[in-house]
Amino acid sequence: MWSEFIDFSIGASFAYIVVRLPILMFPRMRSWNDQFSDHPSPIALDPYLIQRVLHMRMFFWTGLYFASLPLFLGWASLKYGDAAMGFGLWVVSGWTIISRIMSAIGDDGPPWTKQLAMRLQKVRNDSQSDNPCCDYSLPVWEVTAVRCSTCRKVLLAEARPDLGRPRSDGRIKGIIRLLITDGRPVAAPLGEEE
Repeated sequence: MWSEFIDFSIGASFAYIVVRLPILMFPRMRSWNDQFSDHPSPIALDPYLIQRVLHMRMFFWTGLYFASLPLFLGWASLKYGDAAMGFGLWVVSGWTIISRIMSAIGDDGPPWTKQLAMRLQKVRNDSQSDNPCCDYSLPVWEVTAVRCSTCRKVLLAEARPDLGRPRSDGRIKGIIRLLITDGRPVAAPLGEEE
């Protein structure tokens, strides 16, 4: 009984981590983060940030391809090997594929979307227009909202999801936090000020 439970847990944990490898590994490489401030400091709203949001979106959907590995290994294990481990692999990877496809259809999509990148670009365009929020408008994305760093006005009430920067709380704690939150913001967004 316990051996089957342990085998199922190992298979499920492996599948859960493998599907999230693109978000956990690729954007955290040192060369990808030279242009950003250290975590958790605010990030200047520049083309690199908007590009990072689109990259994180791509890594989120790349997880579907990574889910095929534990799905195949689960099927092979169910057919030829340890059924409990195979079931854990198969259930978690299958569930992840279904939930990510449903998130594309439903309202609760990924934390990084093309619409978010367009809203950030609009805020950036507005700050460089003839009618900015203040004379020295410099928007930055803080934990709970995009604000002007000069006048502190909330320009976009959008909490910041994980953007792939190496985390200040250490590699192990950071990985555990990302596995729990799946990259979603841990803080509620601020209300926009008039």
